[in-house]
Amino acid sequence: MTANAISVRDVEVRLGGATVLSDISFDIRESSFVAIIGPNGAGKSTLLKALLGLVDTSRGTITIDGIAPRDIPAAWAGYVPQVKALDRDFPALAIELVATGPHARWPWRLGAEARAHALEALELAGAKHIADRPAGRLSGGELQRVYLARAFSREPKFILLDEPAAGLDVAGEADMYHIIESYQRKHRATVMMITHDWDGARIHASDVLLLNRTNIGFGPPDTVLNDQTLLQVFGHKGHTHPKTEGTRHD
Repeated sequence: MTANAISVRDVEVRLGGATVLSDISFDIRESSFVAIIGPNGAGKSTLLKALLGLVDTSRGTITIDGIAPRDIPAAWAGYVPQVKALDRDFPALAIELVATGPHARWPWRLGAEARAHALEALELAGAKHIADRPAGRLSGGELQRVYLARAFSREPKFILLDEPAAGLDVAGEADMYHIIESYQRKHRATVMMITHDWDGARIHASDVLLLNRTNIGFGPPDTVLNDQTLLQVFGHKGHTHPKTEGTRHD
């Protein structure tokens, strides 16, 4: 029987005096691919940050392999936030940005071993060919791949992604899913991904968490993404939802 990798029980998060999340409960099986879907302001990014121990819960419990988020080893989790364009004068190469992943500090001198490890991660993300390009000169899609490589460089057992396909075209989005699923299969990783792409969730996710400040549904995509729940969350039924570009953090 597959163990639960992540357990969330009756979680509430308050930020600035406002309740952002309430009554959140679910269990995620090891090696699952979970899509988190909800409108802007639903608390999706806040939930990922709570899972990473970056924001505190005001009530309830979260455990990652039985451990509280703030106590898990840093190497266990790879996080890809919503990527914003870097300053075009940012004085770093793509490979140097990747090399910050394993140690969460800037590599003032990139030795042969660290370079080889970063190149391996870039290759997994389909970005080895841009290793020595200035990070500030990368396109949005290239930067997404670099951030994925940075997450992969730790060889984490948990990957948390905040709209990794935002701003990508259809081909780029397909490549992104392929990269994530390849890593997941190789490392038996558990993946949680915020997305606005209902169709992609139906195809790629083992489970969907439908969120609007509280649990609306959790389970297999065909069960959760039904007309009733989509109408409740979005105000319309399950036709294809256009992918949102430049969405805000929530």
